[in-house]
Formats: sequence, C-alpha cells, structure tokens
Amino acid sequence: MRNIFLIFILTNVMSNIFAQTEKAVYKNVADKLESNYNQDNYDDIFNIFSSEMKTALPLDKTKDFFSGLKDKAGKIIKKEFVKYQATYAVYKTNFERALFSLNISVDDNSKINGLYIKPFEPDNLPKIDRNKTKLVLPFNGAWTVFWGGDTKELNYHVVSKAQKNAFDIVIKDKTGKSYKTDGKTNEDYYAFGKEIFAPCDGIIVLVVDGVKENKPGELNPIYVPGNSVILKTMNNEYLLFAHFKHHSIKVKEGEKVKQERVLGLCGNTGNSSEPHLHFHIQNVEDMNIATGVKCYFDKIIVNGQIKNDYSPIKGDIIQNEKR
Repeated sequence: MRNIFLIFILTNVMSNIFAQTEKAVYKNVADKLESNYNQDNYDDIFNIFSSEMKTALPLDKTKDFFSGLKDKAGKIIKKEFVKYQATYAVYKTNFERALFSLNISVDDNSKINGLYIKPFEPDNLPKIDRNKTKLVLPFNGAWTVFWGGDTKELNYHVVSKAQKNAFDIVIKDKTGKSYKTDGKTNEDYYAFGKEIFAPCDGIIVLVVDGVKENKPGELNPIYVPGNSVILKTMNNEYLLFAHFKHHSIKVKEGEKVKQERVLGLCGNTGNSSEPHLHFHIQNVEDMNIATGVKCYFDKIIVNGQIKNDYSPIKGDIIQNEKR
C-alpha cells in the first residue's frame, strides 16, 4: 500500500510573525488560493505568487503541481487556521481524499513567498516506539513475509510515516509461488479466503467492508486499505488489518473481541495486486496523521525455530507455536 505524499517547499521570508490569530491578509490570500485551486484556475494562483516564487516555480510547474495534487487528493472541502509556525500560517485542510497541512507565507505586498503542503499532524500525538501488548500471529499455518523490516530493500512501506513498520504477508508453496496454477484468479492464491484472527484482546474501532475484489495484478487506489479493520488494544495501540475479502468481515465497530476471534477472510481489495494480509500498528486511529509502531510478536516460529519477542523481516516464514 502506498500513501500520497505531496510536499513542496519554497521559502525566502523576510518578516517574523508571533501572533496566533489569523491576520486578514493571510485569510484573503488563503481564500483566493482555495477558490482558484477548486476551480482549476492555476494561472490565478501563479499571479498571487511573489516574483521569487514565480522564478522558483514557473507557470508550467505550478500547473503540474496543483493539477497533480487535484488528481490525488481532490478539491478542498474545508480549511481551518491553526497557528503560525515560524513565518507560515498553518491551515488544517480537508481535501476530498486527504487531510493536509497547508502552510502559506505572505510578503509585504500580499504575495505568496512560501508554500508547502504535507500530511496534517496535530500537536501532542502519543509517541509509541513498540507494542506493549503481547501478540500472536493473526492467522493459522505458515505464511511468508513479503515485505517487512526497517530498510527500503526489505520493506517499501518505510517511506510512509503511518505504515513504516508494516508487513505484507502471503502464503507460498515449496516452489516459492503464492498461487496454485497461473495466478489469474483470486481463488488460485493460497491466502485467498483464509481466516484472519485478532492477535490480542481489544475493541474494534473501524470496519470497512464494501470494497469489491480486484483482479490479480490490478490495483484500486481509491481506497488504499480496501476492506479493513482497526483493533484498539488495552495499551492504546491501533492494529490495522487491510485487504479483506469483500463482505467477509465478521466484527462490528464498538465490539469487544478476544484474542483469536475471527475478524474476516484474507482478500484482494484496495491497493493490492494479489491476495495477502497487510498488517501494521499505529499510534492513533486516523491513518492520515498516524505514526507507525514497531511490531513484535510474543512467541512464534520463524524459519523453523522459536523466536521470542520477534519482529519479522522480508523472507521469514512465520507461524504461531501452537497452530
């Protein structure tokens, strides 16, 4: 799974701002930017840039940047002034498909001389280095870690703040294949339809179960996790399970569950190219603002040997000790 990361920084600011109430000049400029962006008037956005901004971001690049943002995140639905940070006015900005921090700096001529957009991060979010809750693996039998670890070579998720400690896990046979024949149907994959369990006690805080199955090799980036469940532990860790089979989820939001309760069936929904389980832990429920948490399993078999308090990596064949 891949997240949207659109960050552009241009700054050459001459003044300092200390007040924490929105100034009229910033409101006027921010409102113009929002209106022109939503109406695809990128030339008009360029016209409210300072000369330095226009040099650094010519009109063609301005159009490319904002049209790319529109394609991925959609229109701005709502924006809210939050604070001044250094020389920037920070706006919590709800797009149709993302929550971003829109940061704008304005010069003495009411022109934008600094602009950057990044995922919105509220202040004082909890910091969790690793899980305290003891976890079992959320499946029966031996599965293979396709992505997992702390480097890009082991785990492409590391570039995502929320998913940086995520695992993608499949079932492979002795020849290393994850499917039985040609891999052209979901039913051909060993993982498809397998039960996914709660790895600990907790409460279900999110259920999505209306996303249809992908054909193998095709992706659905509109809702990246596909059918998904988030389980909150007693230690306020948020366990996210993604890509469940269409209409297979067995739990409801607000339901308290025990370890080994069936959550649903492994599927191929969302930004997924084949049936597999995506699993990660994050510090808050909202994946748009969350930070990934390093995940350790209490006692599992890894490549035929028992490991205690272990975080799997790419290539590991893992299973629970008693299953």
